[in-house]
Amino acid sequence: MEVVKAVGRQGSAAPDSVAIRADQQSYSYIQIISSAVKISNLLNNSDIKTPCEARKDENPSLSIDGMGKQRHLGGARIGIVAKPSAEFVAGILGTWFSGGVAVPLALSYPEAELLHVMNDSDISMVLSTNDHRELLQEVASKCAAQFSIIPPVPSTSSLKNAHDHSHPGEIDELGILRGSIENSSEDPALIIYTSGTTGKPKGVVHTHRSITAQVQTLTEAWEYTSADQFLHSLPLHHVHGLFNALLAPLYAGSTVEFMPKFSVRGIWQRWRESYPVDGTRAEDAITVFTGVPTMYTRLIQGYEAMDPELQVASASAARKLRLMMCGSSALPLPVMQQWETITGHRLLERYGMTEFVMSISNPLKAMRKPGTVGKPFPGVQVKILMEDENGDNTDGVGELCVKSPSLFKEYWKLPEVTKESFIDGGFFKTGDAGRVDEDGYYVILGRTSADIMKVGGYKLSALEIESAILEHPVVAECCVLGLPDKDYGEAVCAIIVPKADAKVKQEEDLKPAISLEELRSWAKEKLAPYKLPTRLYLWDSLPRNAMGKVNKKELKKVLAAKQ
Repeated sequence: MEVVKAVGRQGSAAPDSVAIRADQQSYSYIQIISSAVKISNLLNNSDIKTPCEARKDENPSLSIDGMGKQRHLGGARIGIVAKPSAEFVAGILGTWFSGGVAVPLALSYPEAELLHVMNDSDISMVLSTNDHRELLQEVASKCAAQFSIIPPVPSTSSLKNAHDHSHPGEIDELGILRGSIENSSEDPALIIYTSGTTGKPKGVVHTHRSITAQVQTLTEAWEYTSADQFLHSLPLHHVHGLFNALLAPLYAGSTVEFMPKFSVRGIWQRWRESYPVDGTRAEDAITVFTGVPTMYTRLIQGYEAMDPELQVASASAARKLRLMMCGSSALPLPVMQQWETITGHRLLERYGMTEFVMSISNPLKAMRKPGTVGKPFPGVQVKILMEDENGDNTDGVGELCVKSPSLFKEYWKLPEVTKESFIDGGFFKTGDAGRVDEDGYYVILGRTSADIMKVGGYKLSALEIESAILEHPVVAECCVLGLPDKDYGEAVCAIIVPKADAKVKQEEDLKPAISLEELRSWAKEKLAPYKLPTRLYLWDSLPRNAMGKVNKKELKKVLAAKQ
């Protein structure tokens, strides 16, 4: 509830401060919180059967006390399906204000996956917007959930036209700042489903306490303030887009500007509008941007396609942002270096997972080390679990285990999986391999199940090899994985997407843009002989999910079947 209260406080203190921009409209904090109250009333007045009421039906002698005069959803799951918008934000806050558990659902989900998540999480009601009414009504009916439209949030311009101004006092009268709807800090508040790159998606349950701990940590570590303006082009059903770029900024009183979808042209243009070449600064100038490595790769490609004059204006504008961050997958060193050359920004890399959101980060103001994710946040403990129980492991590589105030409560309806995911002391096993360098910075070597290859007795990091290959002048994208090999256990396989000009030359010359022999010859100056690829595939593109990650486990199955 602390995020709800923070939004309420900001609306009360600065009624005209903008919380959200979307579709050329602005929405103030007071409009967002007022709309959240409407959604709360909608939920409380529905005939959703709360978990407490269901238990009372099963045991009529059970009394339900402490609910107060206003109905409390008691942890009922509410699915929220909406494009990045003021309505999505109001839906999340309204669900929490009602005592419900928000379950953000992806617009990109095919119907079968949508049904799986909705059935698995036992969703009681689906909140959506008019543009998805037909699909969501049908899907909701298939899983016995109710459906309701999220009431449109009035924009600042519409209210001015209607001469309808809310007053700060209304918020306090509604009880938001006083916390009249009491949720225990340990009550579930959010279920986010994992991306499923290493297995079937699991529902990760976060409590009000873990959410509060995370938004406070990010706000302090990265110095989010009410002066910040975020440009948001990430999915909202993953923690990167939901926490780093939305909930923490709202907690800090910042403005979040949604782009309908990621657009190279749109992002560069928005930065140029923020900081024109005449040296002025727009009132709504963007100050913070966070993205995934693929986004920065595309932005670099877009920059290279500009004429020289536009390049100068774009680079100059980008340099004036306060902060640029990257995460969700490993940032290749060549991309980081090229971005710094163009914009002057050394991207702030950090490390997180759905289960604990962010736990390790390069510093805001001190040295940011390329190839690392920095050091643990205050209050976060990290240990490395060595694979070799005999203590013969001399390279310091092992599985990262994290203990954090923002750690999740459980995997939804998977008690055994939850139990198996922890070691003594309450440390969560991340499944990521890593080590600590000489400066105490953490280096992530990849998923133990997908990015760590065992080749002829050596343990190799696919991410290290990918980073080296990406320096080759014809390589646009690269994926390295281990394929079964009868002699060495696994063989180093590289999948390369050539750059556009290399593809054209490939077609003209009727030969591959790069051969395995050429790649090995070039890479031997950068990689040890046992790390050199022994198999090579040239593809037009790599299959990625919404966060830019490649599902290596599925790729390995497909390629192994073709051997």
